[in-house]
Amino acid sequence: MPAIDFLIAGLGNPGSRYVRTRHNIGFMTVEYLVRWAQAGVQSLSCGRSQSRCWLWSGPDDKQCLLAEPQTYMNLSGKALRSLCRAYNVHADQVVVIHDELDLTLGKVRMKFGGGLAGHNGLKSIAQELGTRDFYRVRMGIGRPEPGTEVTRHVLSPFFPWEQDQLSNALSRAAEGIRLLCIEGMQSSMNYVHADQD
Repeated sequence: MPAIDFLIAGLGNPGSRYVRTRHNIGFMTVEYLVRWAQAGVQSLSCGRSQSRCWLWSGPDDKQCLLAEPQTYMNLSGKALRSLCRAYNVHADQVVVIHDELDLTLGKVRMKFGGGLAGHNGLKSIAQELGTRDFYRVRMGIGRPEPGTEVTRHVLSPFFPWEQDQLSNALSRAAEGIRLLCIEGMQSSMNYVHADQD
């Protein structure tokens, strides 16, 4: 197994009832990357890590482990800690893709470290890794309409009329992650954040 340069983990919940829901936009982004990279990606057995995994050979000779923790959102950190130990990955090589209520659908933001914004998946990861210093790809899903509970909102599917915004966000995130891997955070942010304000 080659040395891993980045562990790129999309957050979500396993099972058919959660497929294509807003909370699973992290899973959707990883799956978009797998399709986007095509021949450069191969499925991996990650043993007892409780994750679906792929090896992305590239970009630019970087070796990236793509993962979807299967522990449910609130326990994502346990799966990531297991992967970090198995592949000798440090927290500052971890890229977490997650849903973000404070961004409208279609918006994508990159950051390193900082607060957890009440996100239970991020809380679990910070606790299990012992630090908040990991990369985040914040995928906007917007806040619920007045009178709609947050839980109901995040577990609801995207509407048909939202598909163009969703597709654009997935594409922007994928290119941002590629740039992060080969050129660093500043290049990634310059691309991802452009024309989104």
